Amino acid sequence: MRMALAVLLFVGLALPVLANPDFELGPPTGSKAPAIGTPLDQTGKPRSIESLMGEKGLVLFFFRSADWCPYCQAQMMDLNTGVADIEKRGYRLAGISYDSPQILATFIERRGIKYTLLSDPRSEVIDRYGLRDPQYPPGNRAYGVPRPIIFILDRKGMIQDKLYEATYTKRPPVGLVIETLDKIRAASR
Repeated sequence: MRMALAVLLFVGLALPVLANPDFELGPPTGSKAPAIGTPLDQTGKPRSIESLMGEKGLVLFFFRSADWCPYCQAQMMDLNTGVADIEKRGYRLAGISYDSPQILATFIERRGIKYTLLSDPRSEVIDRYGLRDPQYPPGNRAYGVPRPIIFILDRKGMIQDKLYEATYTKRPPVGLVIETLDKIRAASR
């Protein structure tokens, strides 16, 4: 299993980065991010978007499942390697999926994840962001999963940028997230 995840991580993140393909996904850059309410985190504690924010904002990503999606697992482990760099830039990192808090807690414990994961079991937040993957019908195990995306939000909840790929099998690497944060900082000077 570890070897398979390592291969997926290497292949998925070593390919040329083509983030933000020719289609719009989720709310547009420059708009106010939809409210997330107070979904439960991996400990079962309700979390507001304000409680997740860093000094400058939040890197909020949506993923399919920490339980059964190897591409998500590889992405989350990759993002974990950049938590300190993201926090140095004044942002915090948090992810949302339809997984239960227990599944998220198990993944965090097993993989040493250093950021918050949020549970959206009825895909309410996923739907507010317009991210539900339409290819899965009710009754399918993947029904309610989001199309993967990373949003960069400022302290006011405005979408500064977003990163996504044309397929769920590819994810923007943490280096691109950090590079995007640096571009946002440079543009605001």
